[in-house]
Amino acid sequence: MLNTIYIDDYKHYLSEEKRASVNTVSAYIRDITKFSDYLNIDGLSSIAEATELEVKCFLSALSEKGSSPATITRSVASLKAFYARMTETGVVKHNPAAGIPAQAIPKKTLRFLSGAELEYLLQQPETSGPKGLRDKAMLEMLYATGIRVSEMNSLDLSDVNLETGLITCRSNKVRIIPIHEAAIKALNNYLQISRPMLALADENALFVNKSGLRMTRQGFWKMLKCYTDKAGIDDDVTPQVLRHSFAAHLLENGADLRSLQEMLGHADISSTQVYARAVKNQLKAVYRKAHPRA
Repeated sequence: MLNTIYIDDYKHYLSEEKRASVNTVSAYIRDITKFSDYLNIDGLSSIAEATELEVKCFLSALSEKGSSPATITRSVASLKAFYARMTETGVVKHNPAAGIPAQAIPKKTLRFLSGAELEYLLQQPETSGPKGLRDKAMLEMLYATGIRVSEMNSLDLSDVNLETGLITCRSNKVRIIPIHEAAIKALNNYLQISRPMLALADENALFVNKSGLRMTRQGFWKMLKCYTDKAGIDDDVTPQVLRHSFAAHLLENGADLRSLQEMLGHADISSTQVYARAVKNQLKAVYRKAHPRA
């Protein structure tokens, strides 16, 4: 019972005081709840009395069950943050996760589409019907702005100004992001022709599903999968790949890192620098492959 109270208090702290995103809160609470369940099942300490050894045993159990290094590293971070708050409020004297190092995570190569692949993908929706007009507008929106799919699905009608060519993205930090002419045209067609046919009368969401309600993350993933298959793009293209492509293509065409950081909503410039390194590595690969003396 006490474990549930501690977790609920921490959830409130993350949401109301730290203003963490819904996804962040969900991930942290999921990890902490798993640890609490582990303690309960094995008849170990309460969450407020857990020791460093018990935290290590929990992480070892995750590994034995096949959890990835990324999942275990996130669990370590979640428990460290949770117990830091418990220490701050005086519930515990010491943070049992403080001395536990994160697992080394193999670096993943950033995946992004070429300009030609993206153009072909954007051509796939059949715009003679309301669904195709909506899908075209959503794909154009993601590639034009680099916002996350959760951020796009959270947009309301009032967040888009087609006259100024700007959208207001209200995530952890409010961002004003420009959109180009192709995206403006696709959005205008959707708003004028398609959305009135799809949306329920009192729905404020910019993008809606076939039920007339706000588009879901799963709904967009299925739609994207359909169009990448149709375009014959073999690699698994996720919404994150479109975000990566937005960033890489801007850098390739001369955008500066600070502007890109602002558009992507990165708190730290180091997160944005990953794209600069990826673009540089790709250019090197092209050079080695194409230059006769390389």
